[in-house]
Amino acid sequence: MIAERLHRLGIVAAWSLGTVAALLITLAVGALIPSRPEIALVVSVAALALGVTAVQPAAIPLAAIGVLLVVQRVRFGNADLTLSDAALVTAFWPALVFARRGYSREMRVLLWLVVVFQMTTAFTVIANPYAANLLDWFRTFILVGGALVVGWAVGREGYARAGFSLLMITSGILAISTILQGLGQFAQEDFSAVYTSWPYPMHKNFIGTTLGSVAVIAYVHPRWMGWGKNAALSVFWLCTVAVLFSQSRQALIALGVTLVYIVVRRDPERSRSKIMLAATPPVVALVAITVRQQIESGNKFNSFSQRVTWFEDSLNVWQSNHLFGAGLRWWYTDRFPVRIQPPNAELEVLSTSGVVGLLGFMALMVGTLITLSKLDPSYGTLAVAIVLNRFVQGQFDIFWVSVGGSLPFLVVGVCLGARAFHDAERNPVELRPAAARVQVRGPHMRSAQIAPALGPGSGVAHHLERES
Repeated sequence: MIAERLHRLGIVAAWSLGTVAALLITLAVGALIPSRPEIALVVSVAALALGVTAVQPAAIPLAAIGVLLVVQRVRFGNADLTLSDAALVTAFWPALVFARRGYSREMRVLLWLVVVFQMTTAFTVIANPYAANLLDWFRTFILVGGALVVGWAVGREGYARAGFSLLMITSGILAISTILQGLGQFAQEDFSAVYTSWPYPMHKNFIGTTLGSVAVIAYVHPRWMGWGKNAALSVFWLCTVAVLFSQSRQALIALGVTLVYIVVRRDPERSRSKIMLAATPPVVALVAITVRQQIESGNKFNSFSQRVTWFEDSLNVWQSNHLFGAGLRWWYTDRFPVRIQPPNAELEVLSTSGVVGLLGFMALMVGTLITLSKLDPSYGTLAVAIVLNRFVQGQFDIFWVSVGGSLPFLVVGVCLGARAFHDAERNPVELRPAAARVQVRGPHMRSAQIAPALGPGSGVAHHLERES
């Protein structure tokens, strides 16, 4: 009785405070419109976002997925972010505050791995005090930890299908644009890599690696994603052909390796065609032939030669501080003669965060793969595949870059959130152990009524069923 009254009182207090806040915001906007209309607009949008979030906590995180692939740059004071990163930052806070808590064990493990990685890279922030270093430290957390939390909010609220649909449809449009531009180039006897220009300019490696990641999602398409086989495989082939047009070799290698993993891993939901195992070696061979041609050409400015030079430059920068590195985004400073972000995950972390940071990075990646590999294949196959795909890509290209860094962890968050959502649907009654003990001791409750409430996996429930 007392608890019920307190609950009602809390509802009344929440509505009262909400009403007062709405009145104050309305007065503030009215006062600001004549003199500062831009601030009034920001306040109005913020109030609208807060109201929408109060009704549906997944609204802003879901909207963020819609613009996740937009990499046009925006400025906020001294911070220079892509629109994708800005959307992720915006969605992180409502996802953290309003989304359902009770993170699953796997989600908690991943978040602790993120904390470990952030702690190991914090040493370079202290050893190399400059603004870009500190800002990028927070940005890295958003790309990994923030993406996990945003993905969890979407999946846990039951919007995994909507989130993946936004991602697949957007990627399908980009893939079609890339293919059409490539066909136009081929018609003019231009067989070079496609740098997609519509709806906005994109580097071949960005379009290749991003669509390669989405191709993995489309190929796995778990049943709970809500996409039929034909629709999902259509997106898969669109993205794969677009990757071929982009001629992004790291994307092709990563996609081939990931498809082998997906086909080999046993999945009780569906069987995978072994034809993909035969298609992967020719793709790898094609990449090897193009690399060998670049080596034999002797051109110091081709992709292979430049990467070798950049690897050497990264190791030289690392020599400045073996333990803690030269600082995040050292290539934006004037401290070194080279200004290039290392095109390799381990070398980038080694040059920026030293040996300590590299240990944290390997703990993050290896720990993530091991944790996700123990999941039910219905959720774990996609989660492992998307992280593995990005890790392989990162051996031949920049790892910590906007969508490339955030997309895999956002997908993992959606998978874990969807699993928790489906578990809650299957077991709608969840009693705490203390409450269960109280009801079991009650003299007027039959054991056969208690057992289903405790759930089929409960040892107490099993014992009571036997006793009854």
